[in-house]
Amino acid sequence: MASLSRRIGDLFRSLQLTLVLSIVVPLLLFSGIAIYIGLGAVEKALNERLQEDLELVARAASGPLANALVEEDGLVLGESLKSIFQIGRISGASVFDEDGNRVASLGVADTDVTNSDSAERVIASGELGGAFRRVDGESVFSQFTPLVAEDGRIQGLLQVTRQRSDFHDLVASSRWWAVGIWSALAAIIILVVVLGHYRTVGRHVNSLMENMEQLSPGNWRLTTPIAGPRELRQIHQALANMGQRMNAAESEIEDRIARERALAEQLVYQEKVAMIGRVAGGVAHELGAPLNVIQGRAKILARAGLPDDQQRHLDDIDHQVSRMTTIIQQLLDCFRHVPDSRRRLDLSDVLQDVLARVSEDERCHRCMIETEGLDQPMPVRAEPLRAGLACLNVIRNGCQSARGLLKVSAHESGHSWEIRVEDDGLGIPASERDKVFEPFYSTRPAGEGTGLGLAVVNSVLKEHGGRVEIADSSLGGCRMSLYFPKENGV
Repeated sequence: MASLSRRIGDLFRSLQLTLVLSIVVPLLLFSGIAIYIGLGAVEKALNERLQEDLELVARAASGPLANALVEEDGLVLGESLKSIFQIGRISGASVFDEDGNRVASLGVADTDVTNSDSAERVIASGELGGAFRRVDGESVFSQFTPLVAEDGRIQGLLQVTRQRSDFHDLVASSRWWAVGIWSALAAIIILVVVLGHYRTVGRHVNSLMENMEQLSPGNWRLTTPIAGPRELRQIHQALANMGQRMNAAESEIEDRIARERALAEQLVYQEKVAMIGRVAGGVAHELGAPLNVIQGRAKILARAGLPDDQQRHLDDIDHQVSRMTTIIQQLLDCFRHVPDSRRRLDLSDVLQDVLARVSEDERCHRCMIETEGLDQPMPVRAEPLRAGLACLNVIRNGCQSARGLLKVSAHESGHSWEIRVEDDGLGIPASERDKVFEPFYSTRPAGEGTGLGLAVVNSVLKEHGGRVEIADSSLGGCRMSLYFPKENGV
């Protein structure tokens, strides 16, 4: 029941019904009034025409009847009255003398006109006259015509009648024709308005409404083509523009949320790094002095000329102390809080310096290093030493993992510069790629790596608003990509 009432309410609020009520109905009312006025004019014209017909009939018969009345020839009077019925649709005809007494009659006629105002006016004026009246219980139009003798004297009256229904037949016939035509015209107009509205407006509005019902956050695009009248096209275009603005606003909000989330994560990370850095700095300070003493005493003993087996023990001590010193230095590099000393620089200069240092590293002599795109300007905003340290660690790791070939290349990647280091080694399994950036995690055998190199790289890239990605290389090994945000104007 509620659904039915809602549908009825929607129907009364529809544009089609509004058009019908505001345009079609007034138009039909005006046309109906015009037809009514026109029918009145037609009815008046028909009455006048029928009266004229009676006048013509009466005038045609008045001459012979006047002569017959003067001569008192009843036979001629009867024949003349019969001839009147042959001329037109006459209901009755009567002849009266000058005193108003009926002399002869046929059909519907008065028996006495002595009290008839119309007859008295005709006798007094000598002109034709008539009016609607009841004769023998029937409503007729009675036409009186004076019968004038040759000397100009009025000898009597001729009354010709025609039943009122004859007039009404013609008028009613024309009225019903007019009503039928008006009804057909009204139906055609309503049908044209309804069908025309649906074809030119309704179907386009329905299609647009169906499309609008499918709109949702993240999907504000109108898929229906622009069609219909100019006003509907303007509405469609306005909705499409609004959808584009909604999509742009949502994208901007999502980007802003992502930036705020990234800033929050970076802040948490920096706070964590600062805390660990303070701890690492304290540990390094406490361990640095004893390690320096141990390494110094071992070198003094090494110069004392001890036996070979004892000399090997001293070499092991020196090696392990150097390894511990390296771990402490990398730990400081990873978690040391560095003041923001970033400046504009060309990343290609940093890479050239790193490659020069790598060429002097014996661990990188066993593989060939290819370069690509390093001579192009790569403006960034970075801290030179930290950026160089990140690139150096990645290239050294690649040298240690490569079997014989290492490729270093630079590429544009959206708003960042990508430094890509690829090797032909064994690669890093997908299950371990997220772990290699954790401190002290290493894929190499124990004793061959500290597990801090990539942690340092990840820390440096986060400091600079970049990122590190690991993927499979086309050379068969690992591909390490460092993304540094671009800096315009360098």
